[in-house]
Amino acid sequence: MEKHIDSLTGLSDRKALEINLTKYMHEEENVAVAFLDVDHFKEINDDLGSAEGDKVLQALASILSNHFPEQAYRVSGDEFAILLPDYSLEQAFLKMETIRAKVADNQNFHGLPKNRQITLTVGVAQHPRDAKDFESLTRAAESALMTAKEIGRNQVALPPNEEMVLKSCYYSSTSLRRLKALAEIQSKKESILLREALEDLLRKYDKR
Repeated sequence: MEKHIDSLTGLSDRKALEINLTKYMHEEENVAVAFLDVDHFKEINDDLGSAEGDKVLQALASILSNHFPEQAYRVSGDEFAILLPDYSLEQAFLKMETIRAKVADNQNFHGLPKNRQITLTVGVAQHPRDAKDFESLTRAAESALMTAKEIGRNQVALPPNEEMVLKSCYYSSTSLRRLKALAEIQSKKESILLREALEDLLRKYDKR
């Protein structure tokens, strides 16, 4: 059987993503996909050379494959994808936010000059909630990625027509009402407030 492997990073490629995601969509009730890329990657290549850019991609591929064994893919250029079988949209959002924060906080993995920070922008979509076929689901994730870039990069976003729907099995109705009221007061999305809360939680307890 032909293996679809990216030669630079050793990750599976876009064709493998299509094969595996389609399989999950047929077999799993829930499967999420995240598309992510390195912020301002072209500037890294332009300023430091493509060899240094390749090192960044290889280092990021290593991080992703460690966190997501056999579920990380290099789609093209500096764009990667992650499959999250049996994940709700909320769970996928929070998982990718954790990865985004870890990369932003750990600036030693890439070996670049200290003033060159590496951050990620991520878009997340989920089957069957956002789409029911490969092309539509990947378009939804890529649209979410573009939304995240448009509102500032170094963050995780959902498809433009999605809001974070917080299920009562995770949060009490009182908490949901308070969060909604706070979001209105702050003129922010509920998902942005959750991201800020998660960052505070990681800073408090994750000492790695």
